[in-house]
Amino acid sequence: MSNVLILGGTGFVGRSVCEKLVERSGGAGGRITVPSRRPHRAQHIRTLPTVELVQADVHNDADLRQLVEGCDAVINLVAILHGSEADFQRVHVDLPRKLVAACQTHGVKRIVHVSALGAATDAPSKYLRSKAAGEAILKAAGLDITVLRPSVIFGEHDRFLNLFARLLAVTPVMPLAGAAARFQPVWVEDVASAIVASIGDRTSIGQTVECGGPTVYTLEALVRFAGRCAGHERPVIALPDAIARLQALVMGWLPGEPLMSGDNLDSMRVPSVLSGDSPGLEALGIQPASIEAVMTPLLAGHAGVARLEPLRASAHRR
Repeated sequence: MSNVLILGGTGFVGRSVCEKLVERSGGAGGRITVPSRRPHRAQHIRTLPTVELVQADVHNDADLRQLVEGCDAVINLVAILHGSEADFQRVHVDLPRKLVAACQTHGVKRIVHVSALGAATDAPSKYLRSKAAGEAILKAAGLDITVLRPSVIFGEHDRFLNLFARLLAVTPVMPLAGAAARFQPVWVEDVASAIVASIGDRTSIGQTVECGGPTVYTLEALVRFAGRCAGHERPVIALPDAIARLQALVMGWLPGEPLMSGDNLDSMRVPSVLSGDSPGLEALGIQPASIEAVMTPLLAGHAGVARLEPLRASAHRR
């Protein structure tokens, strides 16, 4: 595939996908197009050879049709974790429908779409139901589609383990909603490798690939791991459901993106673990890395004075 369009390419997963696509091409030949409404915020992408960062709104029909024209493949990484039912509909359902129309207009067949473990039409959360609806639209369109369903994704720039490490550095105790929820965390580099491998692997067409790491953990175990690695072990108090939902409600009123929402709690009722009914990363030749091997040295950066760096940055005190 010479010309690849990456929707959501400026995000956490997109950054790694861009880097791996450049590595695969050797930095020469082809074109990797990454649209963004605010390209000035994505300098980490702009510097990569063969990556073209363009200003565009992927939710705009005309913009999307123009982006798709001339592409050999499209990777869709656009997703949100928080929002109203209308927000989830717009991002996870309406965008795939618009993408299908744009691809059919220009004869583009190959799509790799990233969904989520637990996506189902009868799932308890708006997030998981909307993810399932988006999958269904793409699968019914007669395109050459591969769907990847990852568990929670970890890595150097994640907003999961790193966030808990920062919180544990400044709080004497961690009240935790959904403490018993089960995850099979997967390294962002392994997910990116799976996406890139899928593009060149015709046997993955029509498949749903489940992406998980080698071990299943509870959320409480992951939070304790983050604190231990960062040198800030704290007591973790598992909240009963009623109090957890009250906490999520309060967080929803605070400015910025919430750490936890009621819909997140509903999503966590479904274990985010491999089902065994679909191919895994190994089917694409990838042996998933453990969270301990990757994150232990990275989380150590939150120990000592390094833990204050995010606060300094937010206060513009560098």
